[in-house]
Amino acid sequence: MIFDSHAHLDVEEFDGDRAEVLEKIQEAGVKYVLNPGVDIKTSRAAVKLASEHPWIYAAVGYYPQETRHMNYDLLEEIEKLAADPKVKAIGEIGLDYHWDDTPHDIQQFWFREQIRLAEKLQMPIAIHDREAHGDVFKILEEENAFDNIKILFHCFSGSGEFARQLTDRGCYLSLAGPITYNTNRKAKAVLSVVPEDRLLVETDSPYLTPVPHRGERNDSSYIVYTIQKAAEYLGKTFEETADLTYRNAVSFFGIDEAE
Repeated sequence: MIFDSHAHLDVEEFDGDRAEVLEKIQEAGVKYVLNPGVDIKTSRAAVKLASEHPWIYAAVGYYPQETRHMNYDLLEEIEKLAADPKVKAIGEIGLDYHWDDTPHDIQQFWFREQIRLAEKLQMPIAIHDREAHGDVFKILEEENAFDNIKILFHCFSGSGEFARQLTDRGCYLSLAGPITYNTNRKAKAVLSVVPEDRLLVETDSPYLTPVPHRGERNDSSYIVYTIQKAAEYLGKTFEETADLTYRNAVSFFGIDEAE
């Protein structure tokens, strides 16, 4: 079984053929998808989509570059959305220093506030961390997040050393399409140190399409290529890798398969 732990199925790139894409995803053997918000609009949309499809779950929160628009009224609405039983995490939240749209201090302030919300609600968090590894780690430590909540680094882009540092603190790591790129020299090192019970996979669709479809719009059916490459690096079969990442995602997000 397959669990895509991070896909943006609510975005406009799928507006023209969403029903067909969702059918294609299920035909590819994907049992569950976790669809995160990146602001209030997409968080609402993620919850709505999850309410319409039993196999789709949601996360709600503000992506770092969108936090320049955030305020406490919106944080309160995120908290209300999080009460929906189909919402399984606060995310995607974090820091992104690649772009200059939102000052670092604003990103950091709202990252802390959303961590505190997750701690209050006792919900996992899904982290976006781009070129901000040191500050992300520092804030998680200062907010006691390592000890209080489950943490997932989505589309992990750090080194093997950083992966070890995070998993030693109990974090989960999710790998996406870039592990299939010839230019990605970190993935093998990361997979060599991540404990098997802390590894997830994702598409981050419609972005980061894996080889051999790089350049096309991504969707959750293409997660099979990421699983194949991870299996190759792990020395496992496709089925073994799909099953272990599926079990880890079900555990991380607290999915009750008896529901």
